[in-house]
Amino acid sequence: MGQITYDIDMLRSFSTGIALGSYARAADRLGRSTSAVSAQLKKLESQSGTPLLRKSGRGLELTDAGETLLAYAHRLLALNDEAVAAVRGTDLQGRVRLGLQEDLGEAVLPEALGRFARAHPKVRIEACVATSAVLRERLALGQLDLAMFWDVGLGATDQHTASVLRLPLQWIGPADLDALDAPWWQQLQKVGRGAQGGLQEPIPLVVVDAPCPLREIVTTTLERAGMPWRYVFTSSSLAALWAATSAGLGLCVRTPFGLPAHVRTIERAGTVLPALPQITLALRRASSEPEPSVQRLAELLTESVQQNVRGRFAFAG
Repeated sequence: MGQITYDIDMLRSFSTGIALGSYARAADRLGRSTSAVSAQLKKLESQSGTPLLRKSGRGLELTDAGETLLAYAHRLLALNDEAVAAVRGTDLQGRVRLGLQEDLGEAVLPEALGRFARAHPKVRIEACVATSAVLRERLALGQLDLAMFWDVGLGATDQHTASVLRLPLQWIGPADLDALDAPWWQQLQKVGRGAQGGLQEPIPLVVVDAPCPLREIVTTTLERAGMPWRYVFTSSSLAALWAATSAGLGLCVRTPFGLPAHVRTIERAGTVLPALPQITLALRRASSEPEPSVQRLAELLTESVQQNVRGRFAFAG
């Protein structure tokens, strides 16, 4: 058997389909027909000599071989794109003013900024880490070129804004939740197991300082479920919220993206916690026709986020 050389275009279709959760959407993103992308996937499986995807309910999930190939595909594509960007963008100069929310920084910035800096060493990045309200304001004032933030009310994209992905909001507690003996947690479990009577203790909430749209979402959800609640800790710092949640002061609500090790999402089974909605991660540019350096950083941030959450949810083929 001769040496196999994977085609970069096939690897890109494979990786994009998984990142977007659909090969139909991947075809649209890549400017190809769905049948062409499907043919690429079949050829990739033929080259690999093993299936890369298997049925999972109504969607698809990666096989072990698919997981292995995807990891290498990310590395090969990153190196290929970095080489192309470096050759084409050696003369790019200036600055990019970037805004991010706090929970995106550690998960997104290192990889995306590393790739960007290697390809465009003459471009200076000025980063602002703040709440979505502050980032929106700074965009409106012309103080940012690009911002990525959680948007509760994003219904449709425009020429400046793109929806990167949607993730479910989840209840979050301390990592050692099983050992937590706080009365409010014991009560949630007791009522969740069908004990008589409703909640006597209000559900303690750990939230970001106002204005924060998540505060209204959480309290409205609890009130609709007929559950009492109270604020026990508020802060403008997400790190402070994680510390309070880890200490067992109360429950926090965020997406599963970028959670530190000392907190964890809570399975609703066995409790009476109500279901929470999804929110959108939005990427907004100050201009509909951004500078090449701004556009490239936007692409790298999007890729980094989608790769970070890939594999947590099944996707449609």
